Amino acid sequence: MSLALDIATGLLLVLGTVFCLIGALGILRLPDYFSRIHAAGLIETLGSVAILAALILQAGLSMTTVKLLLILVFILTTSPTASHALARAALHDNYRPPIDEDKPTSNN
Repeated sequence: MSLALDIATGLLLVLGTVFCLIGALGILRLPDYFSRIHAAGLIETLGSVAILAALILQAGLSMTTVKLLLILVFILTTSPTASHALARAALHDNYRPPIDEDKPTSNN
């Protein structure tokens, strides 16, 4: 049982690390503000959830698990809310996403 737990923990840590690195790369490489917010809001949240899940598996049933679950709920609540607030603030400040001129637009 301990070996399976260690393997699951290792996989979740690697998965979380990969997601966080992809999110960081997305923040650096994506072309506009709204795409960068998308990378930060989704990918970083998913990466941190995977890392926290690995920590929860290693902690077992203890008070540490309860604290990690509270951190998990906090991240799942605040990260998408902060991304939404940043996007709304940019739209409120009349910053619009760029329009791709090559794509046809619908007049319906």
